[in-house]
Formats: sequence, C-alpha cells, structure tokens
Amino acid sequence: MPFKIQLERRGTDDLGAAPPKIMQLVKSWNLKEHEGWKPCANKSVPQTELPKSNGFLIIEANGGLNQQRLLICDAIAVAGLLNATLVIPIFHLNSVWRDKSNFGDIFDEDFFIETLGNRVHVVRELPSDILQRFNNNISNIVNFRVKAWSSPAHYLQKVLPQLLEMRAIRIAPFSNRLAQDVPSKIQELRCFANFGALRFSESIRTLAESMVNRMVEHSSHSGGKYVSVHLRFEEDMVAFSCCEYDGGEEEKHEMDIARERSWRGKFRRRHRVIKPGVNRVDGRCPLTPLEVGMMLRGMGYDNTTSVYVAAGKIYKEQKYMAPLRQMFPRLQTKNTLATPEELAQFMGYSSRLAALDYTVCLHSEVFVTTQGGNFPHFLMGHRCYIYGGHAKTIKPDKRKLALLFDCSLSWWEVFKQQMKDMLHHSDQKGIELKKSGASLYTFPMPDCMCKQEEARSRNCSSRKYMMF
Repeated sequence: MPFKIQLERRGTDDLGAAPPKIMQLVKSWNLKEHEGWKPCANKSVPQTELPKSNGFLIIEANGGLNQQRLLICDAIAVAGLLNATLVIPIFHLNSVWRDKSNFGDIFDEDFFIETLGNRVHVVRELPSDILQRFNNNISNIVNFRVKAWSSPAHYLQKVLPQLLEMRAIRIAPFSNRLAQDVPSKIQELRCFANFGALRFSESIRTLAESMVNRMVEHSSHSGGKYVSVHLRFEEDMVAFSCCEYDGGEEEKHEMDIARERSWRGKFRRRHRVIKPGVNRVDGRCPLTPLEVGMMLRGMGYDNTTSVYVAAGKIYKEQKYMAPLRQMFPRLQTKNTLATPEELAQFMGYSSRLAALDYTVCLHSEVFVTTQGGNFPHFLMGHRCYIYGGHAKTIKPDKRKLALLFDCSLSWWEVFKQQMKDMLHHSDQKGIELKKSGASLYTFPMPDCMCKQEEARSRNCSSRKYMMF
C-alpha cells in the first residue's frame, strides 16, 4: 500500500504533533556580517540627461504576472541598449490567465516612468505625429521577429538601423528575446527595473500590506514568522501536467475539457502519447496539498506553524485542501486574510490576485516552492535581494518524493529522516551566485548585489525595494 494512502486511511493526526515550539522557524540562516550582501541595483546613478532618443520601442507582453514582469525588465534593458524610448507595454489577454488588466492596473505606472527617468526614456503612448505616420494604427508598425535569447550585438546590428530609419518598431512576441548573459551596464538596467522601478499599483500595495500585517499577527506565537507555500494544484496546472491523481474517469474527463479549453488540440496531436506514470517518476507532477503537508511535517514544521498558501483556485479544493488544513490549523490564504469586500475589486483578475500572494510570500520567513515557473523564480531572487542574499527557500526533490510517497515499505520515521536530509541539502546551498546562462531575476548576485565591504566602498544604497 503506497505510503500516502496509508496516511490517508490512518488520518493525518498520526503524523504526530511536535512540542509547541517554533522549531524550524528559528533556524533561518544567521550569516556573519562579513558574509552578507547588499542591494546595489542603484549603484551607478547617471548624473547627466539622457541623449536624444533613437526612436520608439513597442513590445507586447503575454502570460501571467511574472512573465509580464520579465518582459518589462528585458524591454527596459533593450531600450537602454538601443537608446530607444519604451512605450508602456501592451498586455495581451492570455487563454490560460484570462486577465484583462493593463499595465497601470498591476504596476505603479507613474512611479515606473519617474524612477527610470534618468536611465531610459519611457512614455505612456506613442506621440500623435509618430502614430500618424502609421495611419494611427500600431499594427501598421513593422514587427520584428527577434529570435529567443538574442545577443546585444544582434540588436545593435539588425534592429538599431531599422529603428533609426522608421523611428518606431514593434517586437512581438517579446518573451525571452534577450540573452541572459549581457554586458554589466545592460544587466544593471534589468536589476534596477526589477528591484527599483517596478512596484505594484496603489490598490494592490494597500491591501497587500494589510495582509502581511495580519499574517504577522496570526503568527505572533512564533515572533511573527511564518512559512509561505506556492501551491500549484489549480485545474489548469493539473491538466497541463498530464498527471493522474485519484479522480478516475471523472477526473480524466474534466482534464480533457480543461486541456481543450486552454490549449486547443495541443494534447491531441498525432503521435502524442501521455504517460502519467512516467511524468510522476520524473518529478513533473504538481504536489497535492496532502503531499505538501506531509513533506513539511516530515521536515519538522509542527501543527503550531503558521502557513500561508499562495495559489489560484485549487482543483476540487474542498476535497484536496482538507488534509493540509488538518495538519496545519493555522493555515491562511488570501481568502481568509482579506474580506470578500476587500478582494472584490481584484476578483476575475488573476495577475492582481497573484500580486497579493507574491507580497505575502515575499515577507515570509521560509518560502516553499512546489512547482517551477516564473512566480517562484522571481520570488526566490527578490527575497535574496531584500534579505542580504540569503532567504530560506525549500525546493523539494520531487523525484525522490514520488518514490517515497509510492513506496509501500516506507514508514513515518524513515520518511521524516528523508525529509530532514532533503531540507539539510537545501540549506547547504546557502548563497547561490548566478552561473552563466542563469537568470539574474532568480540569482541576483553578483549582478544586482555587492558584498558588504564592496557596498561600503561604493557607498551603495542598502534601501530595500519592497512591493509596498
């Protein structure tokens, strides 16, 4: 009998409640002062006015909140490289996210333009004289199909001449259209755009700040410290993963409908074979709430731990969330921290709701990521940036978890030891520097940060760029 089924039948109370203490929450890394890093995205502030712009750059952003964030930061970097004026990005309606928000609905547009004022030209819209050249229709502006991960040399050699000639160009799609490894001045623009210029809109910041304060109050027994979990068990994620859970034919039917609704035939192409068992062994299946709870309890987080769950609408929430709530009675979500009246203005806007989750996770003592994606990658980097380069993140080995959960020979004490080994392995990584080809949005050191000695010598600002 698989271990997780044994526990379901025995009940989650059999996991055992550790003595009332904050346990793992007091074990966050305590760095020596000389080992710490400081934010340095603002280390080289231009003292002169920007040169005359070479033309206007229009990009179109798609995807969810942090995909949009990535595109915006990369667009700032490209605009700086080309000495172009960036037009506030256009957000496209995505078939999965289905969010009609504009830039200003999610981010503070005035702050963005003002903060970037002496680094990159940014305007809200094309000037009328430029627009008239294209019959007042942006679609008439030439759209450059730039290859993914293009180098700065490509932009300077191929794109810049056309920008100078036509005075306005479009690049759509713009997802991952700039190489990860670029000259330091371009990286600095990325850093400043992400950590200095992009902050959420006032309505999001106001509610998010209240939610963080309430979460801290709920965690008063542990000094205001809490664990945040990014739980990817929404219907679209379960459908996209092509994994099977325990819903039988009903689940299969629901997942087929969800895949067709969001991806229109992608999963019905010829020769496409779906192998749920292989996906699970490979660690590609989203963890269920029960599995997340078991993992955390195995790592030593007891039933007094305050947990915040960041998620969209959980697939069959009443069924799947029950065991996690039983294991962690102090569990909170945005729907429990905020009132229906407070959330009303954000309902139906997935990116705005994700911004609330992002902020509460940003200020947690420990962040747990259960599935890949831009949300955890940006959060990991942002938390490192504001917490001296070392914020505790748990990235579980899902291949090992799959074997443990499905092993009929496992028992609780053995499982706990495996989880503590996994946690120790995560802790050992410590401060992770960006490697070649990696993203500075996930690994902000050393591109966006400098060591404390270096920070003092450069007189770097140690201001923490919070989301509110």
